[in-house]
Amino acid sequence: MTPLTAFAGQHVALFGLGSSGLIAADALMQGGATVAAWDDKDASRAKAAAAGVPLVDLHDADWSAFDAFVLAPGVPLTHPTPHWTVLKAQAAGVAIIGDIELFCRQRALLAPKSRFIAITGTNGKSTTTALTAHLFKSFGYTVGMGGNIGTPILQLPPPSETQVHVVECSSFQIDLAPSLNPSAGVLLNLTPDHLDRHGTMANYAAIKERLVAGSDIAIVGIDDADSAAIAARLKATGKSVETLSVAGHVVENGITLDGTRLLRHRAGVMSVIADLAGIASLRGAHNGQNAAAAVAALGADADDLERLQTALKSFPGLAHRMEQIGKLGRVLFINDSKATNADAAEKALLSFPRVHWIIGGKAKEGGIEPLRPLFGRVAKAYLIGDATETFAATLGTNVPFERCGTLDVATERATRDAARTGRDEVVLLSPACASYDQFSDFEKRGDRFRTLVQGMTMAAQ
Repeated sequence: MTPLTAFAGQHVALFGLGSSGLIAADALMQGGATVAAWDDKDASRAKAAAAGVPLVDLHDADWSAFDAFVLAPGVPLTHPTPHWTVLKAQAAGVAIIGDIELFCRQRALLAPKSRFIAITGTNGKSTTTALTAHLFKSFGYTVGMGGNIGTPILQLPPPSETQVHVVECSSFQIDLAPSLNPSAGVLLNLTPDHLDRHGTMANYAAIKERLVAGSDIAIVGIDDADSAAIAARLKATGKSVETLSVAGHVVENGITLDGTRLLRHRAGVMSVIADLAGIASLRGAHNGQNAAAAVAALGADADDLERLQTALKSFPGLAHRMEQIGKLGRVLFINDSKATNADAAEKALLSFPRVHWIIGGKAKEGGIEPLRPLFGRVAKAYLIGDATETFAATLGTNVPFERCGTLDVATERATRDAARTGRDEVVLLSPACASYDQFSDFEKRGDRFRTLVQGMTMAAQ
């Protein structure tokens, strides 16, 4: 827990009493602030009241009395329309901030030079965050990891000169953190996402840019046009920028990927710093970018190449992200349930020459049309959920497919077909869809897939 002494004596309104909201309220009260909290849901208010959080109906509150307003990141700030609390705060001239901003202000008070690694991007940020934390721990540092990856940032230990914070930041969180100033900021990539919350791609990219613009060192992937433009703008201002490319772009200061080898470019000299060959948790070019970003974030410690290679090899990976969950004979099962859009699923398809592909759910804009160039890697597709007919139309006669309805049926049929070939095969759950037509979140979907695979492997023993 990080008590927010930077807000001692202040009167703070707070809306959104999920896990991060409850932690923020507690951290504010422990730091000496007076809190007025509210949520639109009765169950959330009841849970907060049981935890000792003071409830004030913000509909009727005197907003002129508040020094700050803490908004949960899941609550609309601008699009499609601002939440009613946002309008009230704006009318009263009250600053609207989130829990990342609370942490930044406490860090500025306690340890402004502490190591604070903030990571964002459309895809890969959770794996990069986990890998970065793993590398720092492997090099002997005391590390707190949190933010959008799961643990609320204020639940981590307070900032100090001996503590490293590695934090995943969503666009929603960045939008509520005007003084975000990490010691190293990472922007992995940008593709259209959350446009319902940001309006346009330009707005979305501008919000992501704030994270690296405010950092001491900016680490930016340049394999998409928006990110490359951001890197160029930062360089033009004189900021220290390290660039990353896994697609063959020229890098003057930063890291590239050559096959499975990470190459560092520094002062006109190129050197091999690590090899990802054989590391299952870092399979694929997309994980090459994640690894390059994590190594860059590690800074000068990464010059100890032997220790770095050992640390990379010991990275266990993350659940639901290209997770190798079992093998049945010559059939390998990969849980990539986190692939909730086509861009994320593309990374999985590029990692294997041939797959039995389980796809579907609640489709996002564009569906799987962008994946058409990779259809040749698909032995057969197994369609589930609401997207079934849309995806069937896209696949057409290009890819054999079967309408399965549910994940249970798709897993059974994909396994059957893969086993019949008598060769090394991959059954890949990489849905390219949100989960909420059949599952509450991608974790539940991935957990169900893991349970099904475990059941089959146990039955075969």
